[in-house]
Amino acid sequence: MYFAALLARTEDGWEASDTELDDVETLSDLADLAREASPDEDTVLVLIEQEDGWFGVVRVDGEEDPRIYVSDAAAAARSSYGEILLTDELLGREPGDDVPDLDALDLDGTEDGEPDDEDADGGPTTASGESVPHGPVGDAQVLEDLGVTEKELRSMTEDAVSEIAEALGASEVLETVR
Repeated sequence: MYFAALLARTEDGWEASDTELDDVETLSDLADLAREASPDEDTVLVLIEQEDGWFGVVRVDGEEDPRIYVSDAAAAARSSYGEILLTDELLGREPGDDVPDLDALDLDGTEDGEPDDEDADGGPTTASGESVPHGPVGDAQVLEDLGVTEKELRSMTEDAVSEIAEALGASEVLETVR
């Protein structure tokens, strides 16, 4: 089961909104959705969590490029929402000419970690056949200036979204949309 929420930082504190990711196909779409949540170009966090699997944090500050952290790239690679976050840049790859046909994959956002194709080394692969590392990827300091250290973020597991919200002082507003 998935949970996704937007936390927008305002002058009065954090505002939370439940978000539907069914129409989001790319990281750019996700960043646009986050920017719509904050007309004043304040910080917006997109928190995505797959129960007992992985979590991701996307931080959008105005028109800057999104900053991303994913707790387990291999687990996220088996999810349509995770595929949105696992960009070539995040995985340290050069953008390839081969763009996978995501419609042919029949990913509907309800996958719950079924085994995916594996590479020759036995590791998971993305839809395009690229190997994905086990463990965290991205900017582990994405929340550092908001009070969540890299060490704390990397140690979060099952209830990471709630732990992040609590550290930000936004747990009450998050619970209203959960």
